[in-house]
Amino acid sequence: MEQLASLMPVFWEGFRVTLLLLAVSGVLALVIGTVIAAMRISPVGSLRVFGAVWTEIARNTPLTLVFFFFAFIVPFLGVRLPYVVLAIFALTYYTSPFVAEALRSGINGVPVGQAEAARSIGLGFGQTVTLVVLPQAFRMTIPPLINVFIALTKNTSVAGGFFVAELFASTRELANANGNIVIAILLITAALYLVVTVPLGLFAGQLEKRVVVGR
Repeated sequence: MEQLASLMPVFWEGFRVTLLLLAVSGVLALVIGTVIAAMRISPVGSLRVFGAVWTEIARNTPLTLVFFFFAFIVPFLGVRLPYVVLAIFALTYYTSPFVAEALRSGINGVPVGQAEAARSIGLGFGQTVTLVVLPQAFRMTIPPLINVFIALTKNTSVAGGFFVAELFASTRELANANGNIVIAILLITAALYLVVTVPLGLFAGQLEKRVVVGR
């Protein structure tokens, strides 16, 4: 127990970085994903094409390859940023199309009459989307959006292979240095991930009961 207690600061530091990656990239992915989802239903053809291309390329590219690009190619091109920032960019890019597709499914569930009624009272496309369509789409897609963020939580572990000292990287370091208690180290790591993912799932269930819109 004393040996494990002495390792807790390392666990905490890795967990702190994991939470940072999750929070910042989650917010950025939500913003970018919302914009991409709006582009997918835009009346402007070039925006629809851009949204479709972004979505198909980003979600069909392996996450490890995305990290490789941001960790090695981007610095090679002369962009000097901390690896944590590059990891946030990688996770944001990879997660945003999944947010966009979840929202697009909610947008498709909004009755067409809602948008037609908004246009009939003089609202433009942007106003219709932001004031009428997206609020309902968000409420419809709470469970899939939470699932995206749960997946993002687990995807942060990939950053550990690219010079970011998050929870997975800390676990690997501790396991290599303390082979006699490796099982306990892995159990603590699993528990720390569950500390994030389980409350997210419970939060999704409660939020859905309160604000979900019937189809």
